[in-house]
Amino acid sequence: MTGAWRHLLRALHLKTLSLWNPKTCFSLSAGAFWTSVTRCGLHSKPSMPPCDFTPERYQSLAYSRVLEIHKQHLSPGHTAYFPEPLLLYQGHMEWLFDHEGNRYLDFFSGIVTVSVGHCHPKVNAAAQRQLGRLWHTSSVFFHPLIHEYAEKLSALLPEPVIFLVNSGSEANDLAMLMARAHSNSTDIISFRGAYHGCSPYALGLTNVGIYKMDLPHGMGCRPTMCPDIFRGPWGGSHCRDSPVQTTRKCSCAPDCCQAKDQYIEQFKDTLNTSVAKSIAGFFAEPIQGVNGTVQYPKGFLKEAFELVRERGGVCIADEVQTGFGRLGSHFWGFQTHDVLPDIVTMAKGIGNGFPMAAVVTTPEIAKSLTKRLLHFNTFGGNPMACAIGSAVLEVIKEENLQENSQEVGTYMLLKLAKLRDEFEIVGDVRGKGLMIGIEMVKDKVSHQPLPREEVNQIHHDCKCMGLLIGRGGLFSQTFRIAPSMCITKPEVDFAVEVFRSALTQHVERRAKQ
Repeated sequence: MTGAWRHLLRALHLKTLSLWNPKTCFSLSAGAFWTSVTRCGLHSKPSMPPCDFTPERYQSLAYSRVLEIHKQHLSPGHTAYFPEPLLLYQGHMEWLFDHEGNRYLDFFSGIVTVSVGHCHPKVNAAAQRQLGRLWHTSSVFFHPLIHEYAEKLSALLPEPVIFLVNSGSEANDLAMLMARAHSNSTDIISFRGAYHGCSPYALGLTNVGIYKMDLPHGMGCRPTMCPDIFRGPWGGSHCRDSPVQTTRKCSCAPDCCQAKDQYIEQFKDTLNTSVAKSIAGFFAEPIQGVNGTVQYPKGFLKEAFELVRERGGVCIADEVQTGFGRLGSHFWGFQTHDVLPDIVTMAKGIGNGFPMAAVVTTPEIAKSLTKRLLHFNTFGGNPMACAIGSAVLEVIKEENLQENSQEVGTYMLLKLAKLRDEFEIVGDVRGKGLMIGIEMVKDKVSHQPLPREEVNQIHHDCKCMGLLIGRGGLFSQTFRIAPSMCITKPEVDFAVEVFRSALTQHVERRAKQ
């Protein structure tokens, strides 16, 4: 079914063909079901938009057996959302289905990964076609798909040399190595609140407390203040590149930002006190993801890049979450800051959920690496990944998904900003395109994070009404919204009404305490 026809079906509001009731709140038992429905049913649930897809009936492991296996044989680290984790079974575009057939609007897309929609027909067809032809060769042999993909990706960047790998962490590991090989220096700077991966090397760049260890790792990495214009010491009403600004006031002229200047002074302080005279580089996400969609003052990265290059360092843009049109106005996040990095890392949306990543750099930096190391990657650029990656690029272009991100994302940001004005606990709404953060606070004066258990309840209520969103921030206080780029305005309307209902329920619970 073509994208145009699928949108026409939605416009006609065809009824869902789901075999099960999509409004049933997820549960494990009859007792849990009625408790959950009572809790989620304080208000009438917003009407879920139609879905032109019929999921298969679940016929795999019982939920209780899944829990047993997970407890016995998988990592004991707690990463799953909700006390009763969702057991998801099937996906279609922006929709997900659990093992009981309940339907959810996915507004987190596998942690900002499913860029063009779950099981997009064109991406599926490319994967299935290649699956029957050739899975793997390794880079000791050539295959046409890696060259076809390299040609498509290189057209989106200036004179690039491409290294294909498998994950964002691996891409950032390689970028660190490139920066040090090219600069002959060691120190690398990254922001507090940054997330650049959880591999032993990239952990040094990541500055979120739960990802830090009390053992040596990531040597030579230095944190610097994050120029957070909502939670940081400086910020105003015109600072960020977003349809929605903070409620903080300032007296800056249109072409001046005092907050940016103050944060640049802090960056200079890091350069003068915490690193050697010559440095290897500086990593930055164009918008911080894990830290809760944190945006910097306009012009900050441009000045910071100049300062880094004066010290002999290279500038690395981590586009793992911001790339491939998600921000709407530009294909790459770094373009929104009017900068050109020396190295760009990318993953997640590059393969729509298939393990794939890339490091793109200049010919000079690539040569600096290969003079010191014969870089080899067994699975990087395998035929399956390249077939899928090519299909993703084609879909983004053919279905105008970057433009959709701009239009629908701006529409959603402006609607969410009204909730900020309506509810005392919504401290900030921010973002660009389809990368959005909603920071929850005790009150708008103190900006203290809303307690985790209260945020958990709001999160759970949204799930019960059929909306899946993510979490972020140093205290898990920020809701992260990053749906697939194929979403429509009616689906945004539903999501905003669900969130409004969850906030209203929270306010009523507070009033009863």
